Amino acid sequence: MHRLNLDQALIAKARNGAIKIANDIQSHIDQRTTTSVERAVLRLFGIDGITEDGIPLPNVIVDGILHSGRLGLGAGYWFANGILHYQISPQDLAQEIAAGKINLTSVPVKDEGAIREQMEELSQLGISRIVEKKLERDMLMARLGQGIEPLLYVIVATGNIYEDVKQAQAAARQGADIIAVIRTTGQSLLDYVPYGATTEGFGGTYATQENFRIMRQALDEVGEEAGKYIRLTNYCSGLCMPEMAAMGAMERLDVMLNDSMYGIIFRDINMERTFVDQYLSRIINGFANIIINTGEDNYLTTADAYEAAHTVTASQFINEQLALKCGMVPEQIALGHAYEINPEMENSFVYELAQALLARELFPRSPLKYMPPTKYMTGNIFKGHIQDCMFNIASIMSGQSIHLLGMLTEAIHTPHISDRYLAVESARYVFTAMRDIAQEIYFKEDGIIQKRAQQVLTDAVSFLEKVAEVGLMESISMGMFADISRNPKGGKGFTGVVYKGPGYFNPFIDAMLKGGN
Repeated sequence: MHRLNLDQALIAKARNGAIKIANDIQSHIDQRTTTSVERAVLRLFGIDGITEDGIPLPNVIVDGILHSGRLGLGAGYWFANGILHYQISPQDLAQEIAAGKINLTSVPVKDEGAIREQMEELSQLGISRIVEKKLERDMLMARLGQGIEPLLYVIVATGNIYEDVKQAQAAARQGADIIAVIRTTGQSLLDYVPYGATTEGFGGTYATQENFRIMRQALDEVGEEAGKYIRLTNYCSGLCMPEMAAMGAMERLDVMLNDSMYGIIFRDINMERTFVDQYLSRIINGFANIIINTGEDNYLTTADAYEAAHTVTASQFINEQLALKCGMVPEQIALGHAYEINPEMENSFVYELAQALLARELFPRSPLKYMPPTKYMTGNIFKGHIQDCMFNIASIMSGQSIHLLGMLTEAIHTPHISDRYLAVESARYVFTAMRDIAQEIYFKEDGIIQKRAQQVLTDAVSFLEKVAEVGLMESISMGMFADISRNPKGGKGFTGVVYKGPGYFNPFIDAMLKGGN
């Protein structure tokens, strides 16, 4: 429905500006690879496990190639050459390298055509596994069905994967449609992926492939009981974005938090690395039919939701275009926004509704992810419950898709199971009582809601034009997003960025963009 009477010419200008920005960044991406991209290649080749010292085998292999100065050809090139020379299994070769018995870059180099053919053969293991997981999801969804939008999204974050399972299954029984396992504080800054099942974490649980598997199995079990498919969410951000995407795809995650700029702005991860990493991570997510959640909601934790609303809209346009370049379709791009407006502002709900409606009309095919109040939660649980209820009303009135439940104890402690129950109960009550309200309401022509939406769109267009003029990296360094400035050559992980050499080949990029053929 078009209820805001938006200027279609302005929407086209915004999208064209975002396309120009994305094209400019893509030229940067195409020239570079990173250590995390190359580790993801090895993981998709089937390399798994750790050394006696707990170092992941993909790290050992890629670090060795990096230190030799030859990573510009890609880890896949040297690994495939090693397979051709030694004629052993990929896992055996990885273990021999980790044991110090083989130096990959010292192995005699075979014919270029043979190496590329070997890379393509190795890539089929990861591609086949992801295809198998996609078919599993399709069959389960067809048999069990799924929740009604807005889908109820619930967080678990005990630090212990086995306790997370208990809380996740309880939430699913209470009515949750999506379970997100929050990652332990600081994991985004680890330049490796922890291994195995974990029982200790702070503010969340370590994201590991084994933890993904454990939670996926638990949600499949409770889904049978609840009579619907329960989606699983985890993080695809930080210094290991492509690896997280690979592991999530191989373990049938359904949603991954995956923003093109979040790590740069909020974790001070080098922007050159982040833009390269997000490209492969989104290609993998797109191929795996995983929905990505972008992180525009985070802007409003450092900038004012009323004054900076246009930066959220502008970032949504940029995230959309960068995702489309990775082979994703709009139905996979869950652009983010949040109910973070100051509740003491007069007409705060009216302005927030205008913003939520604007996002819905600008991106009609995208499964928008709407975040609850956090910034202005005070510890007054009664007021907090009302704020969350108003958020629920804004969501159903504006036709949101993914609804992260607000918790009345947001400002006090990690929510108890009872808090989640109240959140689910409130949302279900509002959504049932107002199920078709969005189709019944039109807004006053040139009234507060229409004028506010038009103004935010106009400001977003001006913002995008300025970003396109100076470039996205320079715009970030100027603090134009979230009022935070970052240095293009600074931040964590910059030493892991490498220029591609002549003949560089990543077998997964071409294959996944072509649908696996």
